[in-house]
Amino acid sequence: MSEQKKLFFGISLPEESRQGIIQWRADTFVAGTGRPVAAANLHLTLAFLGEIGEEKSRALQRLASRIRQAPFTLTLDDAGHWPRSGVVWLGPRRSPRGLLQLAELLRSQAARSGCHQSTMPFHPHVTLLRQATQPVSLPPRNFSWPFRVERFALFQSIYAQGRTRYSEVAAWPLSQEEK
Repeated sequence: MSEQKKLFFGISLPEESRQGIIQWRADTFVAGTGRPVAAANLHLTLAFLGEIGEEKSRALQRLASRIRQAPFTLTLDDAGHWPRSGVVWLGPRRSPRGLLQLAELLRSQAARSGCHQSTMPFHPHVTLLRQATQPVSLPPRNFSWPFRVERFALFQSIYAQGRTRYSEVAAWPLSQEEK
């Protein structure tokens, strides 16, 4: 039996956006609000796959490589707090159609491949803080990080020495052209 890996499809944030968000988070939320997500781990999950083996991973990668979709602009201009899960997040006020289509394609391929998908509607977000279980004062909506999404990737979540890090396994460009 092959080794199981915890995998998900997602979008990386450009370094400039990532650094701006990290500084904004430090300036906006008081220490102790929650556990900050490491800058290198900031991403937007498109489809969570869970613990899967190499064969299923390869099959999902083949399906992902067939996706033809135009790049799109994503603007992170909304913030929220989910007290039950203790997550403070950034996301788009209006999700671009390209983002919703890409997530739906990946989530439906994952479900058909036997990867459990949440019954909750897709809510695109970047997790900023975890373990924020007390009420959080959210900032006014005077922030905005627009960036062009031209690729998506398969990531592995690796937990070691008390820390989680995300490692890119494979990536695909967004393009409507045949390869």
